[in-house]
Amino acid sequence: MSDRFRARLIAIGFLALVFVAAPAALTAFGKSYYWQVADLALIFALLAGSMHLVTGVAGLLQLGHAAFYGVGAYAAALLATKAGLSLAFTLPLAGLSAATIAVLVALPTMRLVSIYFAVATLAIGQMLYLIMLNWVEVTKGPNGIMLFSGMKFAGLDLSRPLPTYLVVAATVCVSLFVLHRLSHSYYGNALRALREDDQCADAMGVDTVRLKIEAFGVSGFFAGVAGALWAHTAGFISPPDFSFQTSILILAMVVVGGLGSLPGAVLGAFILILLPEALRPFGDFRNIAVGVVLFASILFVPKGLIGEVSALDFARRQLAGAWRRDGAGAEIGWR
Repeated sequence: MSDRFRARLIAIGFLALVFVAAPAALTAFGKSYYWQVADLALIFALLAGSMHLVTGVAGLLQLGHAAFYGVGAYAAALLATKAGLSLAFTLPLAGLSAATIAVLVALPTMRLVSIYFAVATLAIGQMLYLIMLNWVEVTKGPNGIMLFSGMKFAGLDLSRPLPTYLVVAATVCVSLFVLHRLSHSYYGNALRALREDDQCADAMGVDTVRLKIEAFGVSGFFAGVAGALWAHTAGFISPPDFSFQTSILILAMVVVGGLGSLPGAVLGAFILILLPEALRPFGDFRNIAVGVVLFASILFVPKGLIGEVSALDFARRQLAGAWRRDGAGAEIGWR
């Protein structure tokens, strides 16, 4: 079996799982709660994928990612409730709002390195969280914002569980594909060079500051899209949804799955969202079980469940037709 054929089988299998098997199983269970958990798992898969680009590929430890998630959610909620816009408009506008804030956050922090950068993003994330909590005139503060209209797209009512799930799944899959192509391209290779040695990359002519700002903007855009999906599916948002704990949860997904590996980030998101729900019958003991799983994964699989090397090797073998070689036959990158 050729690599190309196996890649198509894997892609078809994943799409069949997301768009056929999962909806069929959820319909059989018949409880709206399970649909909500499935939507949440997909949304956090997109959040983990967006953080993968800036933390896993570019090597920038981001501790305030939930803030951009919140900006997107509040932008979508306000556009839906105040302007009456549907999902078709709130999704891109929420992404652009979060990307704009991410770029503004990146500008004063790009000269910082290592732990100093991480602490700066933590501080800015907390600032944005406090704005959401205290700007009562706009965000309604601790009372949050209720979306009464439900999810609508192109005039269609998508507030029922199955249509909502399909919209979320389609948006997440398209977004992850874009992130995948960015990660495995000349641009992704430049980000990895930045991660490994930014001074060396700068000496080789790579504009490291511009790359960092762009990575932050792209990551923020997809976090904002995830926030808009959450606002429309949950129907209610409030500041605690976007606290520091949420940023740590997203980071844990990326680390458990494998830094630098997009499939690993998605797998980590599914595990850390679905495992606590599967263990809910055990009550508070489920938190101990989840902690043991996290500790064991870090202890025994320090490079993550799907490491970057194996993910890169798989992607390059599957996309061999787009991988260009130089005159000596050495692989140098995608066109």
